[in-house]
Amino acid sequence: MNVILLLFVLGLVFMFFEVFTPGPIFGILGGLTLMGGIAVAAVNYGGSGGLIAGVVALAAVCATLYAELVWLPKTRLAQKFSVHGTSGETIVQQRVDAGAVMGKLAEAVTTLAPSGYVLVEGRRYEAFCQSGHAVRGAQLRVTGLDNFRLIVSKT
Repeated sequence: MNVILLLFVLGLVFMFFEVFTPGPIFGILGGLTLMGGIAVAAVNYGGSGGLIAGVVALAAVCATLYAELVWLPKTRLAQKFSVHGTSGETIVQQRVDAGAVMGKLAEAVTTLAPSGYVLVEGRRYEAFCQSGHAVRGAQLRVTGLDNFRLIVSKT
């Protein structure tokens, strides 16, 4: 009985560490260790003992997964290690009205290599430069649209 419990605990510890390490090694070791515990239970206690051990192992794996995927991310420790945002501002992409910007002059707010940001009549837009590279402050012309970004070229 001690060997079965030891294999189950070791298997659950391996599965717990699977979340924190890259690659499937700990998950595979955990699964093999749990299957070893079920096999030892089946050999020592017959088919019904193996079935009970399998049900217990399945319940333990489900409880461990619940703890790792639902409960653990809500803890204060996990919140310290989680990325909540990359900047302080929220960017909302809006569809660009083709008639409002086509053919207009644009000024490069950032270097376009080939993507970046431009100003058109005081509004900031994401843009793609057909000419390849445009330095910050360059005068450009809007030549087209591509979903949420402008297509610009050098004037």
